[in-house]
Amino acid sequence: MGEHHLVSTEWPRSTRMLLGPNTVANSIGDIHRNKRKVFSKIFSHEALESYLPKIQLVIQDTLRAWSSHPEAINVYQEAQKLTFRMAIRVLLGFSIPEEDLGHLFEVYQQFVENVFSLPVDLPFSGYRRGIQARQTLQKGLEKAIREKLQCTQGKDYSDALDILIESSKEHGKEMTMQELKDGTLELIFAAYATTASASTSLIMQLLKHPAVLEKLREELRAHGLLHSGGCACEGTLHLDTLSGLHYLDCVIKEVMRLFTPISGGYRTVLQTFELDGFQIPKGWSVMYSIRDTHDTAPVFKDVNVFDPDRFGQARSEDKDGRFHYLPFGGGVRTCLGKHLAKLFLKVLAVELASTSRFELATRTFPRITLVPVLHPVDGLSVKFFGLDSNQNKILPETEAMLSATV
Repeated sequence: MGEHHLVSTEWPRSTRMLLGPNTVANSIGDIHRNKRKVFSKIFSHEALESYLPKIQLVIQDTLRAWSSHPEAINVYQEAQKLTFRMAIRVLLGFSIPEEDLGHLFEVYQQFVENVFSLPVDLPFSGYRRGIQARQTLQKGLEKAIREKLQCTQGKDYSDALDILIESSKEHGKEMTMQELKDGTLELIFAAYATTASASTSLIMQLLKHPAVLEKLREELRAHGLLHSGGCACEGTLHLDTLSGLHYLDCVIKEVMRLFTPISGGYRTVLQTFELDGFQIPKGWSVMYSIRDTHDTAPVFKDVNVFDPDRFGQARSEDKDGRFHYLPFGGGVRTCLGKHLAKLFLKVLAVELASTSRFELATRTFPRITLVPVLHPVDGLSVKFFGLDSNQNKILPETEAMLSATV
């Protein structure tokens, strides 16, 4: 809560340089406030409603591909491809050919792998590889932005990039091409690794806790999203429908409590202050820990147990106290895309519960590593089957593959 007057956000130099100076994450003070106002419209209720059908198509298409694969898949790697595709196709509305999209994904992985590298610009260093990846990405993004601007002139605004451009005009400043490139790169970065991490954790917990999966299916059945015979209902989801699925909300909250993708954040102290009797001197670097907060918060009972019911109306453990549950941070630096992330995870959970059967392909569950984001060390090997929850074969895909519709 002391951002801008007691403390200021602090990223490693490599991260600041590779993400770019025009990003929300790297801005401070009034510039940060103004950028958040511009970007916040991307995640409004109306915007999320417009993204939802496309997100559902992305996920359905991906689950079909996973189910048709003869061998087990690496869930974390595939989840990264899924969230990257969601960012490119849904958020940004780019019509990039599949072959070019695959190449762009490989370059983006190289960019992400080096975004927290030692900031030493020497040949063959991670930082140099990150710079080269950034330059390649920016060229590809500029080409896609220019093509999109030519194709969408005079059309209704329907994706995040359209909304971003219009929102910046409404706030009295038209974005330059460099600002657009930095903005799109930041949107991809925000939607990519953390969402892939949470998606993998969700699948792992549904595998570990079949009773939770069955209870989720019961809720879907009660809301007409899963017929009594087990077959998934047809049609697209809506925000109002998802908001009425209270147990689904509890499941997602518990995944984010126990498996928060990001450990915390760093701040620089702007002026000396006191916290719980300790003096924090000006100029110090401090860190707030999301994971430690969740592990030690007195409001949570049996903190190491995966228990979605802790967020149900009967217990509401997260309602006691203000800063015990903060998977998306807090204060003026709260994650702007948190509602989009939760929406994506909810749709993924609904589709998994209603159209898929999946089994762990290894004898035991893998251990978890926390760097650079939380994920299983082996990526989580899982075999998906082209079956619905009643083990009936899914009908062959009919007309619209995602690439033809988004």
